[in-house]
Amino acid sequence: MKLIAGNSNQPLAEAISNCLEVPLTKASIRRFADNEIFVEINENVRGEDVFVIQSTSFPANDHLMELLVIIDALRRGSARRITAVIPYYGYARQDRKTGPRTPISAKLVANLVTTAGADRVLTMDLHAGQIQGFFDIPVDNLVAGGEFTKDIKEQVGNGKLMVVSPDVGGVVRARAIASRLEADLAIIDKRRERAGVSEVMNVIGDVAGRDCIMIDDIVDSAGTLCNAAIALKDRGATSVRAYVTHGVLSGGAVERVAKSPLNELVITDSIVATEAVRNSKNIRQRSIARLMADAIDRISNERSVSSLFV
Repeated sequence: MKLIAGNSNQPLAEAISNCLEVPLTKASIRRFADNEIFVEINENVRGEDVFVIQSTSFPANDHLMELLVIIDALRRGSARRITAVIPYYGYARQDRKTGPRTPISAKLVANLVTTAGADRVLTMDLHAGQIQGFFDIPVDNLVAGGEFTKDIKEQVGNGKLMVVSPDVGGVVRARAIASRLEADLAIIDKRRERAGVSEVMNVIGDVAGRDCIMIDDIVDSAGTLCNAAIALKDRGATSVRAYVTHGVLSGGAVERVAKSPLNELVITDSIVATEAVRNSKNIRQRSIARLMADAIDRISNERSVSSLFV
């Protein structure tokens, strides 16, 4: 087995490397004056089982192109099998046509990764599980629910919990964690007037006197979470916490979270934390390195990874 890290999330790659006790393969990834990406693998990879660790986070296009070039370099270096480990799969929100003459970019990215030469993809909490069907190669879609469940039990306990889905689309994800915690489920019905702006309309479920735990896959502008937290507090929630897999947190999201009624926002390290996130008093990261490492080890040794999906 060989591990290669792109530039998108070096801390996570090093943590995975430490968990597996496998050093990162030496590679030179640099840019020409016009930002053209050049990759050189400095170790022999012929006949090796290679895992490329690269989230397609900001700047998404640079990191995506970097992933494709690394895969191509490995394929031309005669690697036996190439697995693209993409903790955060960018463009996943563009998984369907939202209007006339609009793209399905999640499918385009899947085509690019496959054409570049990847034999398998390992990712986490895809925005829509159906995106696995966009690939013509095997895809393992891990879930962060197990890590979140442990953290909730450690930090909040099993008191008067109410798991909340911040929108109708996330009900399946929230229900799975509610089942783990043996907690009730509430749903927030919201109406989005335009992209990036959401208005909370109604809370389905009695949250009065409950410790509310919101579950989602991506937090970008944090508008939905903050509006949802206000709605829950207005309806008598004792506390409101959010557990989100991918902390995109663009623009003024960190400041928005700081000013919101959220007691805490817990995200994973699928995306490297910015300085603003690291300095925030109510945003905390939980590592998925061990989970990703377990999946990589099982794939490399041809063992089942299905137990990691629940």
